[in-house]
Amino acid sequence: MEIRERILQEALLLFFRKGIKAVSMDDVAAHLSVSKKTIYKWFANKDELIYESMQQHIKGMENSCCHAIGDASNAMEAMFQMVEMVRGLMQQVHPSIFFDLQKYHPQAWALWQEHKNGFFLQQTKEHLQKGIKEKLFREDIDVEIVARLRLAEVELGFNSEVYPTTQFDLQKVQIALLEHFILGLATLKGHKLVNQYKQITEEE
Repeated sequence: MEIRERILQEALLLFFRKGIKAVSMDDVAAHLSVSKKTIYKWFANKDELIYESMQQHIKGMENSCCHAIGDASNAMEAMFQMVEMVRGLMQQVHPSIFFDLQKYHPQAWALWQEHKNGFFLQQTKEHLQKGIKEKLFREDIDVEIVARLRLAEVELGFNSEVYPTTQFDLQKVQIALLEHFILGLATLKGHKLVNQYKQITEEE
């Protein structure tokens, strides 16, 4: 693997594992067993390294999202593929990641905002409309309002004032929010599929 790509991948792993503020350029160099001079050959400073690693990560997330939705046989199955994506991602994300980006790295934070308000919002609206057509999601939902609710929920799950990390597991919070969102959308037909995917037998 080209050294530049390796630096990006390994730096991102460190940022996710420890939080962005807690990781120095010295830490990245030590983790890669290279000199700090090697890191600075490719990246002018920590800001640039964070920006480019986050840019790469966001592109990867967008590709994974498109594949999950494209491969699913219906909108509800796609939702549960999203649950598994969230489960995997949250295993490696430090709770302070959003706070660190917003406070210390505004350019990288702007990347997330662009992704959220562009790709994520559009994909969510299209997905809701697909579920409505398949009669898995309720016809009476306001797509624009509900799509923006989902965006807000993602960031809410990282809010340490609402969900202190001393009391809550980040992965459980994000999955609980997403599953609650799914149940709020579901028609009776959709709800039966939810129980099927979750292997739940529910009395009617």
